[in-house]
Amino acid sequence: MNQDSNQTALLWIVAAGFFMQALDTTIVNTALPSIAHSMGVRPLVMQWAIVAYTLTMAMLTPASGWLADRFGTRRVYFAAILIFVLGSLCCAGAHTLGQLVIARVLQGIGGSMLLPIGRLAVLRSVSSEQYVSALAMISVAGQVGPIVGPTLGGWFVEAISWHWIFLINVPIGAVGLFAVHRYLPRATSTAAPRFDLAGCALISLCMIAFSLAVDAPAQSHRTAWSAGLFALGIASALAYVPYARGRANPLFKLSLFGEPNFSVGLIGNLVCRIGSSAVPFLVPLLLQLELGYTPLHSGLMMLPAALAGALAKRWIAPLIRRYGYDTFLLVNTLIVGAAIVSFALITRTTPVVVALIVLAVFGAANSMQFAAMNSVTLKGLSHEDAGGGNSLFSMVQMLAMGLGVSIGGSLVELFSDQWQSALLGFRMSFVCVGGITLAAALIFRRLEEAPMVISSVKHATASGR
Repeated sequence: MNQDSNQTALLWIVAAGFFMQALDTTIVNTALPSIAHSMGVRPLVMQWAIVAYTLTMAMLTPASGWLADRFGTRRVYFAAILIFVLGSLCCAGAHTLGQLVIARVLQGIGGSMLLPIGRLAVLRSVSSEQYVSALAMISVAGQVGPIVGPTLGGWFVEAISWHWIFLINVPIGAVGLFAVHRYLPRATSTAAPRFDLAGCALISLCMIAFSLAVDAPAQSHRTAWSAGLFALGIASALAYVPYARGRANPLFKLSLFGEPNFSVGLIGNLVCRIGSSAVPFLVPLLLQLELGYTPLHSGLMMLPAALAGALAKRWIAPLIRRYGYDTFLLVNTLIVGAAIVSFALITRTTPVVVALIVLAVFGAANSMQFAAMNSVTLKGLSHEDAGGGNSLFSMVQMLAMGLGVSIGGSLVELFSDQWQSALLGFRMSFVCVGGITLAAALIFRRLEEAPMVISSVKHATASGR
């Protein structure tokens, strides 16, 4: 095969891996009540099937680049697909929630390497002039996953069984494994610098402690245990500071935080994404458990949000060019937060059209929010800090997704127990997570005005989430 054919094959391989990862973050949501019924547990405790996946990806993402340098991109990408497929098979074969959580961790190990290694393979194989266009092609797969995921998950539950939401990855992965073996160029390992295992352990401990602390009060009412986990998370984060100062090549250089917009964008991303990440988890549960929707119907209800999000991406650059990052993010954050709060008003008597409009507004605003937050956070970093900054940013994204699900599920249980009404529990939870997102607007007010770099917006849009 000639070089152009090899590059085309590479893009399709990476796109397939991105599709599997993106599909798996959304296809599970509409199936959670059915999986919970099958395993004999309450639907809300199924949140750990999502948190385990996102948290594992967050912890292992920084190691992906080092693994590619140490063992070769082709070999690591093949292993990532294989682990992801094996994890999917284990998920389909799980009989208890504990087994499912362990299987999701295995899936997360593979998923953590799919997109970063895929991007790295593309970066090393295409010219700089073609890179953004190549990422744009790959991002289509990332957009298709969330669009078809909820509906496909609902259809599998009704037409076959929930097991197929995981088994669908097997044929896709099998084709991917063959393609990697056939088309990816053989790359030898290089003299990779020593991986900062201790630094990664401190950051991972911080994320795990915070995630468990959020879930502890609602699950066991052990406030002291939750407070202890929060303290452990803060202590591990603080311990990383002197550790990084004393190391020549730490996992994340402290100089990253010398770029003001990176710090503001990172914190704003974390806070904003907590609210928006709770929505894909809570809305299908509300529709099925309280409003009487079938799994397929609830999946179809999520379709306008995904479609509106894909269509809205073209508006981002013109709007930021006209109003600037600070004004755009301030107003758009308020729209996202208000849309989340408005979900509390959806009842059995709410016209379907009204609910679809609210979901579409949320999807469009949320999609633009992600792209704008991505570009404003990373655009000011130097070339030397870009890799570390992007890796840390990816970790925060995954952490926020897990925290959003944990906080959303915990709030529903807390309010449901307090007022003896699950519907009221959902309503108050939407108000709270929407309020968290609205609070991010105050953070984005601290952004320093800077000229918009169109290429950074296009890159952030092409990169997906």
